[in-house]
Amino acid sequence: MTDRDPILMAGIPELIVMSLLAAREMYGYELARSIKLLTESALSLGEGVLYPALHTMEMRGLLRSRCTRMDGRTRIYYRLTPRGRRRLGRLKANWRRMSRGVESILGAPIHV
Repeated sequence: MTDRDPILMAGIPELIVMSLLAAREMYGYELARSIKLLTESALSLGEGVLYPALHTMEMRGLLRSRCTRMDGRTRIYYRLTPRGRRRLGRLKANWRRMSRGVESILGAPIHV
């Protein structure tokens, strides 16, 4: 994202990371790369945002991790917990409600 507005970005890392992990477990770099590719570079989470978010979500019981060695490197894979799936459901519902509200204002003439 070229114009990184911290207020606009609040909550988005958690939502998109958990959405990707709902499909399958992934490791950090794979998550970052997928976010950038799937959003056509509209969003990209650097290490300074992604890894603290992953650690926080894990501490809150939303994710579980496992370490594995591959090609001489250690990778930490993350997956959603049942608690994380419930949280993701609430986040998606809230996001859809808010985005519909914003779109109704952006797409409609204003008569005040």
